[in-house]
Amino acid sequence: MKFLFKIILLLSQIPLRILYLISDFMFFVIYYLIGYRRKVVLENLQHSFPEKSPLELKKIEKKFYVNFCDYIVETFKSFTISSTELRVRVQHLNQDIFQEAKAENKNVILLAGHIFNWEWYNALATIIPQENSFPVYRKVQNSFWEEKIKSLRNRFGNQALEAKEVIRHIFRNPNDGNSVYMFVADQTPHYSEVTYGLNFLNQKTPAFVGYDKLSTRIDLAFVFCEMKKVKRGYYQINYYRIYPDGEKFVEHEVVQKFHRLLENTINKRPDNYLWSHRRWKYQNAIKFMGS
Repeated sequence: MKFLFKIILLLSQIPLRILYLISDFMFFVIYYLIGYRRKVVLENLQHSFPEKSPLELKKIEKKFYVNFCDYIVETFKSFTISSTELRVRVQHLNQDIFQEAKAENKNVILLAGHIFNWEWYNALATIIPQENSFPVYRKVQNSFWEEKIKSLRNRFGNQALEAKEVIRHIFRNPNDGNSVYMFVADQTPHYSEVTYGLNFLNQKTPAFVGYDKLSTRIDLAFVFCEMKKVKRGYYQINYYRIYPDGEKFVEHEVVQKFHRLLENTINKRPDNYLWSHRRWKYQNAIKFMGS
């Protein structure tokens, strides 16, 4: 593992223009030779877009693997890329939202999906007015990689929090507009943790509801992050404030609105979503379905 990580660090110091040549080679190997999770990807696409023809789905599948390989080399690069280069490569739009939340003395809950490349959010901490930035991550079994992932998320002044710690952390710290919490909020709950599901991409979909429970108990600023791949190695993130329909959020309102916004983003460029993930494997565990 240590040897593998040394290789990753060496690769991370190579200019991206060279890493993208490696990505092209990886695409050939992963797509044509290994066929990594091609069955999973195709099934996810077929169920999500039943109206599309086999030819249309094939084009999306192939573009997905191109983007997936770019994501891998960009993640390698994330270990050494500078905040200056990230600010050039990732344009953050509608940043006024962060100023507004700070003026309202409300901490910010950022809700993003697995749209490429979500790993490049990290430099946001260097440009927002909030003093504290907390990327939320899922704990991994291997302690070596747990440390490396946490160190990656901790770059640029971030303070990474494991998912099981974050709710406790939010309640124990002041809601004063000085903190931002970054959730990749479309993770699949473990079977034993599935309590709620909704219709997402034409399928019954288990959903995490921890951040939704916060919305009915604390007056926080919820913000959807729309990631857009402009061209290879360049992205835009637009931030949209999520407001309640009434005076306050009601149960499951935020989780439903987040998934509708994410679905709209996916429909614009479906090849940029992480289709190799077994997102819908626990459908039969759903105990309550929303709209």
